[in-house]
Amino acid sequence: MARYLVTGASQGVGAAVCRALADEHEVIALGRSEESLAKTPAEQRVVADLGRPEDLAAQLPALHSLDSLDGLVNCAGMLHYGRTEQFPVDQWRELMHVNVVAQAELTRLLLPALRASRGTVVFVNSGQGLSASAGMGAYAASKHALRAVADALRSEEPEIRVGSLYLGRTATGMQRQLQSAEGGTYDESRYVRAETAAAVIAQMLLLPADGMLSDVTLRPRA
Repeated sequence: MARYLVTGASQGVGAAVCRALADEHEVIALGRSEESLAKTPAEQRVVADLGRPEDLAAQLPALHSLDSLDGLVNCAGMLHYGRTEQFPVDQWRELMHVNVVAQAELTRLLLPALRASRGTVVFVNSGQGLSASAGMGAYAASKHALRAVADALRSEEPEIRVGSLYLGRTATGMQRQLQSAEGGTYDESRYVRAETAAAVIAQMLLLPADGMLSDVTLRPRA
């Protein structure tokens, strides 16, 4: 039975990934609180604050001593919306901590276990990691940085498969938040379902060992 760790597992795409994997694999679900993770199917539920990446090693002593890990899905992330002229330093810092530094640090801590299994790391990115829209400069900057982390890791760790999934608008709480900030209407029929994104992530993880999906873009059909 393969073992996978999924961050952002309490809701949205992260929770959908756990549901997609849990019947046939061992899932370690990482989220913000025990309460938020209560309904997520998993062998193990782990609470960590990704807003403090410098504390992850102390928060997760059992995880960074795992003997093997077949896959890590870096799905956790956050959004702040605003034009550059209005954007405060504390929100820049929070976006970078959660969307980049925490994911890089968690991956670093788990590298020995991933190497042991010749595992797969999936970074759940965004279309904003490929190009930036008005009001999304800071968020897009964090996602461009995450892309760089993934690309460098792929070159540094040839025994590990590293993939980035660039998600378009997806029917999650983050999309609801974005529509509110933009003054739009949330209509989940116009967006990719979380379950569809999870199916693509599962494919990236479960692909036969002779291949790798390194850069995948998933957008709404409409």
